[in-house]
Amino acid sequence: MPPPSDIVKVAIEWPGANAQLMEIDQVSVHWSLSGSEQFALRYADGPQLYITEQSRSEIKNGTILRLAISPARAARQLLDRIQSHGIDARLEALKELAKLSADPTFATEFISMEGIGTLARLVESGTHFGEMLAFTLTAFLELMDHGIVSWDLISLSFIKQIASYVNQPMVDVSILQRSLAILESMVLNSHSLYHRVAQEITVGQLIGHLQVSNQEIQTYAIALINALFLKAPEDRRQVSTEMASTLAQKHLRSIILNHVIRGNRPIKAEMAHQLYVLQVLTFNLLEERMMTKMDPSDQAQRDIIFELRRIAFDGENDSSGTEKRKAMYTKDYKMLGFTNHVNPAMDFTQTPPGMLALDNMLYLAKLHQDTYIRIVLENSSREDKHECPFGRCAIELTRMLCEILQVGELPNEGCNDYHPMFFTHDRAWEEFFCVCIQLLNKTWKEMRATAEDFNKVMQVVREQITRTLAMKPSSLDQLKGKLRGLSYSEILRLRQSERMSQDDFQSPPIIELRERIQPEILELIKQQRLNRLCEGSCFRKLGNRRRQEKFWFCRLSLNHKVLHYGDLDESPQGEVPFELLTDKIPVSDIKSVVTGKDCPHMKEKSALKQNKEVLEQAFSILYDPDENLNFVAPNKYEYCIWTDGLCALLGREMGSDLTRSDLDTLISMEMKLRLLDLENITIPEAPPPVPKEPSTYNFTYNYG
Repeated sequence: MPPPSDIVKVAIEWPGANAQLMEIDQVSVHWSLSGSEQFALRYADGPQLYITEQSRSEIKNGTILRLAISPARAARQLLDRIQSHGIDARLEALKELAKLSADPTFATEFISMEGIGTLARLVESGTHFGEMLAFTLTAFLELMDHGIVSWDLISLSFIKQIASYVNQPMVDVSILQRSLAILESMVLNSHSLYHRVAQEITVGQLIGHLQVSNQEIQTYAIALINALFLKAPEDRRQVSTEMASTLAQKHLRSIILNHVIRGNRPIKAEMAHQLYVLQVLTFNLLEERMMTKMDPSDQAQRDIIFELRRIAFDGENDSSGTEKRKAMYTKDYKMLGFTNHVNPAMDFTQTPPGMLALDNMLYLAKLHQDTYIRIVLENSSREDKHECPFGRCAIELTRMLCEILQVGELPNEGCNDYHPMFFTHDRAWEEFFCVCIQLLNKTWKEMRATAEDFNKVMQVVREQITRTLAMKPSSLDQLKGKLRGLSYSEILRLRQSERMSQDDFQSPPIIELRERIQPEILELIKQQRLNRLCEGSCFRKLGNRRRQEKFWFCRLSLNHKVLHYGDLDESPQGEVPFELLTDKIPVSDIKSVVTGKDCPHMKEKSALKQNKEVLEQAFSILYDPDENLNFVAPNKYEYCIWTDGLCALLGREMGSDLTRSDLDTLISMEMKLRLLDLENITIPEAPPPVPKEPSTYNFTYNYG
């Protein structure tokens, strides 16, 4: 008879005794110890969390537990020791507190005893330094991260003291790191604290921390800048503009470019994310102009259009001849490529792109005048219906660039997709537009397009831009070079090549062969997915604001019977051994795998519903009795690998885009190899040897 499912076999340790093997009833744990309210069980490995009434059902067979004093008793003892007069005793207590504060059960007890107030007063006193202060700040941050008490309770004197650590020129790295993290959490969690922090911390002081060699400090500094940027009050539109101006004056862009992006260290994932967030927030400054319609009755706005006409067609600004030329304005506006020749202001009443398109056109006309005049004149002089309408193209291109770069959208939590070239110029957006409008004009000529082909040209240009952005050019000059390589003929070639890989084999015998080999290719893909699950992947703890400190790892056992998972202090560099993963789920207990909005953690966190990328990379394992394990994949590839692998594990169909792509690629390769074999073409077992490097590069040609 199998043992009851509620009985688990564990090992329990306690000081001064050998570990004892015991059976525990998860439903009704009974202790025979006298004064058992003074004791509790904790996990011996990993984060060493306390076992509670709510979490005891998660205890698995083979778990090692440790008998320890109860959370309430531990909290009281530590609180007393922290307030003792002995420096050594206080330091040891703060070390232990910094470690225990990550446990929500302990944190609840410590906070209920006014522990946070005690720590805040220690900081405000200014008497703690070095290691003692670092542990105090660590414990404070861990306790506040549980969300048990509001950040609004923080006093102004505490904020001033934390800000002073950031503003000091020679502060300890560990103290600086925690101080930056605390200020970031204040800004993100409290509207009222935003104003207080903004009064104490200047952009110039944060920029100074970007010029250090410690990338972790740089990351925290950019994260705080992003938080100040992101939480700027919405009822004061000028705040964003003022902040953008301040950042420009402080040379933030060039400092990030020289000390971070072009530094001698590889960019870590968290830094890449913060650079991406800064990029998104910078582009979001364009949202107001993008959503502002032009007022046809506003003379100042109409003067901008007049300026575009003047630069294109008048050698000098001769105001005396303006009246005489009014009859020609309609013709000029038609040559400029506006849709409404009589009143071109009407072309800018649709949002997006609104006034942003006019801003881009004026920037091109003033800063790249020769290019602007050349584009306008070479098209206005054509009479073969192949002229490229500059105005219409500029407006549609601006709308397209806003879509590609997601102007106005919130940053995605798991995205690291920043573009180095946008940090190489103070007016990167406008310069990007100027490069792309020249590309559009060039592609229009290559396609010999007419007005009827407008949408086709825009589709090709979008493909040229998105393919080039995917190559991550490091500068605007490199962007231009890569765009030159993606001419219209090259786009056609790429499309044809991609189409051929899909449509090469359409004859009945080939289709039959494809159907025969498809099962073995699917089995090959299935094995690859399962092997990847056995290697495991690292995931971020969802909802943690200090993302770089919270990770967990999950991998499948080699016999495909158990999923092992557990928390990590930092992102691993390689494979994590099974022994370090303290939790596990038998595959036989898994009921289903759900994705996207059906995941429990997506339903719970309504704010994430606005975050499309997180939603698309979320999945959950539902297992007996009514438990779930929630994931947010670091990227789309890992999402497909894990959802496919879990489906394969449960004997279900793998339906991701990655599987379809891999299936098409592998079937195509296998069929081509078999067809080559039919032609008696020998395919070598090993690749040809790499030729040796010549001893000298002084090549000569013998004419004899």
